[in-house]
Amino acid sequence: MHFLSNILEDYIAENSQAEPELLTELTRETHLKVVQPRMITGHFQGRVLSLLSKIIAPKYILEIGTYTGYSAICLAEGLRNKGELHTIEINEELHSFQRKYFDRSGYGSQIVQHTGDALDIIPNLDLTFDLIFIDAQKVNYDAYFEVVIKKTRPGSVILSDNVLWSGKVVEPVPPSDKATIALKAYNKKLQSDPRVETVLLPIRDGLTLSRVK
Repeated sequence: MHFLSNILEDYIAENSQAEPELLTELTRETHLKVVQPRMITGHFQGRVLSLLSKIIAPKYILEIGTYTGYSAICLAEGLRNKGELHTIEINEELHSFQRKYFDRSGYGSQIVQHTGDALDIIPNLDLTFDLIFIDAQKVNYDAYFEVVIKKTRPGSVILSDNVLWSGKVVEPVPPSDKATIALKAYNKKLQSDPRVETVLLPIRDGLTLSRVK
């Protein structure tokens, strides 16, 4: 579902910061070579992630769901000197694709790749994260949130992607649609969770910004 007309979406992109050439190339190669290319973050949301990261100026970033690396590069643009971005992807076949673009981005030495189940990997990361981006299996969003909030400090920001789920969150949901059911419960939880302040932004497919108290 497009929440805005194509004309307005184009206007928004044209009047936002230009997409870096490397990310345009990454997008093109993703569409040519990788399954489900619509999963890529894209120009406008990528610039939102970049600007949020620059405002926060994080030392440590955690990303759950790397895909082909577009969002990781955007988030890395705001890292402090000697900061690190740890990104987790369950599909090991994407590792070399990601690394090629990470190294070309200028942030390669600051991006640490992890392959496997985020719920197994995160408890073993001995770090406190300033910025976290959740964009992986929707049925696990609540579990991801619970494991990552233990790795935060007051003022840390947790971003959750695809929380509008093409508008399905406001439509009747069949019992078989586990992803939509999980996202509806997750959205309701974050709105009332006393550990965070939360606002749901209608950016692309929905982006929730939660600040840890």
